[in-house]
Amino acid sequence: MARILVVDDEEGLREFLAEALHDDGHATVEAADGEEALRLVRASSFDLVLTDLRMPGLSGLDLLRRLRAEQPETEVVVMTAYGTVESAVEAMKLGAYDYLQKPISGPGELRLVVNRALERRALVDLRDRTARDTSERPPLSYGDPAMIPVVEALRRVAPTEATVVLTGESGTGKEVAARAVHEWSRRAKGPFVAVNCAAISENLLESELFGHEKGAFTGAIATRRGRLELAAGGTFFLDEIAELDPSLQAKLLRVLQERRFERVGGTRTLDADVRWIAATHQDLETLIATGKFREDLYHRLNVFPVHLPALRERRKDILPLARTLLERVGRELGRPGLALAPETETVLCAADWPGNIRELANVLERAAILADGPTLAPEHLVLSPRTSRPSPGSATLSQLERGAIERALETHGGNRRKAAVSLGIPLRTFYDKLKRYELV
Repeated sequence: MARILVVDDEEGLREFLAEALHDDGHATVEAADGEEALRLVRASSFDLVLTDLRMPGLSGLDLLRRLRAEQPETEVVVMTAYGTVESAVEAMKLGAYDYLQKPISGPGELRLVVNRALERRALVDLRDRTARDTSERPPLSYGDPAMIPVVEALRRVAPTEATVVLTGESGTGKEVAARAVHEWSRRAKGPFVAVNCAAISENLLESELFGHEKGAFTGAIATRRGRLELAAGGTFFLDEIAELDPSLQAKLLRVLQERRFERVGGTRTLDADVRWIAATHQDLETLIATGKFREDLYHRLNVFPVHLPALRERRKDILPLARTLLERVGRELGRPGLALAPETETVLCAADWPGNIRELANVLERAAILADGPTLAPEHLVLSPRTSRPSPGSATLSQLERGAIERALETHGGNRRKAAVSLGIPLRTFYDKLKRYELV
């Protein structure tokens, strides 16, 4: 469904057009002249404006000029009883999507042009969203018992419109969880738009969230829709919500309460037709106690909290997750077919991963760069002391590496070259390790 403004000074035709579009499932608003239409578009947002060209007062061409200057994202279709080439060319040059010649042959012709205009509007929206979010992410879980109640909770809340707050350490996959909720919701066909509140400077974040009007501030050379507007009909994900400046916390609270907002520098009220999901790695209750986070905003957001366990608490997910991440790394490096040696898998599963999934992905990418062959061996893993700290009773990295070399030599009957190839280790490096572990 789209919001369409029908502008024509002929009451009968205007009502016919509005009714035909309403029958197609669109929400229609009527204006009897250009001045009334301009007041309406400045007070509310429309996906499409269908306007006559020849009207008393503000003409259709003048209205088109104002729309292109003030709301360039709104599609415009013009109608004229004076179907000259000149009027059509002028309207198209000013940015109209198409034109209809009066008398309109019937609802079919109207429906065809309007649907094409709305399709272009949808494609522009998709382009904007895709340009802002092109990253690939792994699945939510691979079946670890610690994740079973998490997945169940997310599946239960997904069909509702309840606001969800995701907590957990950095890198635990909170955005993946938010996307899962979106995909399981009734809004799955709508957009998923994410904003990381910690990644955008305070002076730009308000504009990024709500958009801005031309001239709202220095550098605002054109009207720009914010991410909240791009998320209409879908899910809006606010990551690192604890990083919001107090003034923006107040504005966000108002949007959550009223489901409406204005662009920066604008007076036109827009609907916030989104499902809200927020995430943080910080303790919001502690921040409330220190005065850094609004208690009323916390209670407005914290309708359905879900905690994501750290990667070290879901060890059965580590190996399949590592394989998925390595497949993506291989595609990005142009080296498909990268694999983990059995000893490497053991090391990965035993590590603590204080940086969680994000750290695991970084370690695998570095290992792929260091490995000459298709197999990633333990020596290719660059782990921090905190990450590689063995749990009680587990082997050290050196012990694991020595064992891997011994097994490779045994498997290949003592052939050092074949053993080195099977481990993905350069032959010279392999000989150095033989000397280090006194295996020569």
